[in-house]
Amino acid sequence: MQHAVGAPLPPHGPGHVPGPIPGHGPATGWDHQSQHPGPPPQSPPPPPQGPPAPGWSDPARQVPAPPAPDTTGHVSLPPGGPVPVPAPPAENGTGTATLAVLLIGPAGAGKTTVARHWAQRRRVPTAHISLDDVREWVCSGFADPQTGWNDQSEAQYRLARRTCGFAARNFLANGISCILDDAVFPDRPVVGLGGWKRHVGPGLLPVVLLPGLEVVLERNAERSGNRRLSDEEVAGIHGRMAGWYGSGLPIIDNSQCDVETTARILDDVLARALKSPPAW
Repeated sequence: MQHAVGAPLPPHGPGHVPGPIPGHGPATGWDHQSQHPGPPPQSPPPPPQGPPAPGWSDPARQVPAPPAPDTTGHVSLPPGGPVPVPAPPAENGTGTATLAVLLIGPAGAGKTTVARHWAQRRRVPTAHISLDDVREWVCSGFADPQTGWNDQSEAQYRLARRTCGFAARNFLANGISCILDDAVFPDRPVVGLGGWKRHVGPGLLPVVLLPGLEVVLERNAERSGNRRLSDEEVAGIHGRMAGWYGSGLPIIDNSQCDVETTARILDDVLARALKSPPAW
């Protein structure tokens, strides 16, 4: 027996209540309880939450990871500013004063050796910064002083001096004294005191180390590499350094003094300079 399309299907027996037609929802009057006595079915429990599969990522469940601990040993530095004029010490010598010193002298004066010795013997942390050492950080393209002074030499000198000044300010900002050494000329503004004062600050204390010419020539002869200059160059530099006489800066003639004695004299000179800073 065939039925027209869309006609209702006949009942399947007495008392039959039509069930839902697939795709059309439940029929009128149908309820689940009358057809299936008992408690209503429960929704199946959610599957257990195990560990996510490798490579799976749920943005909603991601928790920002805590920052990794600092293992680089970084120390936050206070901003390095111009070095102020330090207070006079309350004892003999420079004592525990935090100060910045510029030791000036010609090649062969012993300024680097004296500066390092003075820094090592102080009772408070003190750093030694040699401009020649910083200049030689440049390897390829280094402007060798033996080739004379030119635009490249001046540019590298200015860069080294600025680097030294930056390092000195950072040391001093953290309570570490500094002594710098350089062959500063009194008649040459490019390599003069003005640049050092600009990069370090008004608290910089300059001292001139100027032994006799014979001593300087003898010490220069013991050098090697680009640190050794010709006798003519040494004599010319030494003669120009004599211009510091009458400048008001303290001058130490260490011709007859060993390193220990010169360092002690330097400390006494600096103590007097702290009480009466030189005008420069």
